[in-house]
Amino acid sequence: MVDKYEDPFVKIAAMIGGDEYLKVARSLLKTEDATDEEIASSTGLRINMVRRVLYDLFGKGLITGIRVKDERKGWFVYRWRSRRDEVENFIENQKKKILNRLQQRLDYENSSDFYHCGNEDCSRATFEDSLELFFKCPSCGQVLNLKKNEKVRKNFSKKIDHIKGDLRV
Repeated sequence: MVDKYEDPFVKIAAMIGGDEYLKVARSLLKTEDATDEEIASSTGLRINMVRRVLYDLFGKGLITGIRVKDERKGWFVYRWRSRRDEVENFIENQKKKILNRLQQRLDYENSSDFYHCGNEDCSRATFEDSLELFFKCPSCGQVLNLKKNEKVRKNFSKKIDHIKGDLRV
């Protein structure tokens, strides 16, 4: 479980992948430049799980790895280090992705008319789909009527404004 006073790097890791990510992130903060084997040993996780977490965090730019030669074994290993300074950039990028998706959805809602039969179990249809269906619901057979989507559009706009406020866009 994540403590509310936990380091932001650990919180983000836990949000990305849950308990395994939490353990790996805590281990990385305790021992900088740790190998995957050292992390597996300190967390009790299997080595393949540790590697999967490390590669994912590396791919997201939250950790860095340096390749060094293991003098004892004679082969190369990676030593992993958290990039705590990148947490804010990661969060910012995630917000931008969400903002983009919400804007696309709002644009779709604004550019389409939707029809619905009134039955909660049935889904709505665009004008083009409704026309092909002769304005009959494919699920229940009721007549499809124009459905206002003001509430949905207003909710998307509100979420977009909230994220823009966070991003100071």
